[in-house]
Amino acid sequence: MREGSLDAPTRHVIPWQDADFLDADKIDAELRRVFDICHGCRRCFNLCDSFPRLFDLVDQSPSGELDGVKSADFKPVVDACTLCDMCFLTKCPYVPPHEFNLDFPHLMLRYRAAEFHRGQVGFTDRALAETDRNGRLAAPVAAIANWASAAGNALTRPLLEKVAGIHRQASLPKFHGATFMKRAKEAPPVPNPKAPAYGRKAVLYATCFVNYNNPGIGMAALKVLAHNGVTAEVAYPSCCGMPQLEQGNLADVARRARRIAADLGSWIDQGYDVVALVPSCALMLKFEWPLIVPDDAAVTRLSGATFDLSEYVVDIARKQGLAPGLKAMPGGIALHLACHARAQNMGQKGAEMLRLIPGADLAVIERCSGHGGAWGVKTENFPVALKVGQPAARQAKAGGKAHLASECPLAGEHVAQGMDRLGEGDGQASHAVHPIELLAQAYGL
Repeated sequence: MREGSLDAPTRHVIPWQDADFLDADKIDAELRRVFDICHGCRRCFNLCDSFPRLFDLVDQSPSGELDGVKSADFKPVVDACTLCDMCFLTKCPYVPPHEFNLDFPHLMLRYRAAEFHRGQVGFTDRALAETDRNGRLAAPVAAIANWASAAGNALTRPLLEKVAGIHRQASLPKFHGATFMKRAKEAPPVPNPKAPAYGRKAVLYATCFVNYNNPGIGMAALKVLAHNGVTAEVAYPSCCGMPQLEQGNLADVARRARRIAADLGSWIDQGYDVVALVPSCALMLKFEWPLIVPDDAAVTRLSGATFDLSEYVVDIARKQGLAPGLKAMPGGIALHLACHARAQNMGQKGAEMLRLIPGADLAVIERCSGHGGAWGVKTENFPVALKVGQPAARQAKAGGKAHLASECPLAGEHVAQGMDRLGEGDGQASHAVHPIELLAQAYGL
C-alpha cells in the first residue's frame, strides 16, 4: 500500500439509486472510515470549516481518537462542507485510484441525500433553492425586491433573518426586470467578419444567476464573442440544479440534467459549442451530471462539448487568435479564482484570459472566498464564511488593485464584503465583476 498517490484523481459514478446509498448504518460506517483517515492526515485543516470541526471533535473526545466521537456529532462537519471539491482535487493524497478510495465531498453529498430522503430539509431551504421560480417572481418587482434585500435595510433584513434564516448583514444578489434572455433577444450583437475566429458558433447557457441576477455578465460575453467573430446564441432551459445538489436532491438534479442535455443537444447538432457563464454550472454540465446520470448519452455528449466562459475565450486566443483592440486596464486587477473553476481541472483560465490584456497587472488569489453558494448567507454560517474568506479578502486588499474580479459572482462579492470589513482602501474596487466584463471594458465595448 502506498502512502499517497501521484495519479490523476478520478471519480466514481454516484450510485444514488442503490438501496445501500441511503442506508444510515452504511453511511455511518463510511463516515467513520473516511474521518479516521482524515484525522490521521490533516492536510485539509485550512480549506474550510468541515475539517477543523472534525479535528476538534476528535481532539476533545475522551479517547482522543475517532472512536470517542458520537455519530450524532458528525452533522456539523457535514453541514460545513460547501461541495467546493478543493480537498478532493488539491489536497487529498488518498482519492481514487488510491486504494483508500476517499471522496470527502461526495460522502457529504450522500449524507445530505439521506437527509433529504427522510424529509429533513426544511421548507425555507427548499424554497430558496427554487431559483427559476424566485427569479420569475422577483423580476416584475425587482426594485422592491432589491430594496427589501439590501444589507443596510434595518426594516426588512431582521425580518428576513427571522423568517428565512438569512443573516442580516450578508450581501444578497440583486434582481433585474429585464432578464439576460430578454436583453439578448432585444440587442443581439453582430459577429465581426474580420476577426480571426469568424465562423465559430457558441450557444451560451445563461444560468439562473446571469439570467435573473446579473445580465451584465451575459451581455459582456455576447459583445466580446461577437467582436471576435463568434456567432453566439443564448439558451436557458432551466437551472442546472446546483442548489438542489447542495441539498442532496439528486432525483431532481437527474431530471434537470436529462432535460437540459436534450435541449442543448440540438445546438451541438448544429455545430455550436456550449459555453456556461458561471463556473458552478459549468462544473455541473461537465463533471457532476455524468456521474449522476451516466446512462444518458445526451448528458455524456454535452459534457464533452461544454466550455467554461473563460476557458472558451482562451481557446479562441490559442486556436485562432483574438481580434485586435484590447487596451490596458490602469490600476491593475485582483483576480479571485473560484473554487468551482479550479474544480474543473482546466488550469487558471480566468487568469490566462485577463493576461491577454496588454500590460496586465494581475494579482491572482487562489484561496476560498468562504461563501459556498447559499451556505454563506445563512445566519449560523455567515460569520464562519467571513472567517474562512478572510485570507482571500486580506490578499485582495493588500494588492491595492483598482479592479476586483472573480469568475463566481457570489464569491467575488463576498470577498469585496470581507475587504470592506478590513477597512477602506484608496483607489480599490468596492465590488467585484466577472473577468469577461473587464475584457469587454478593455475592448471598449
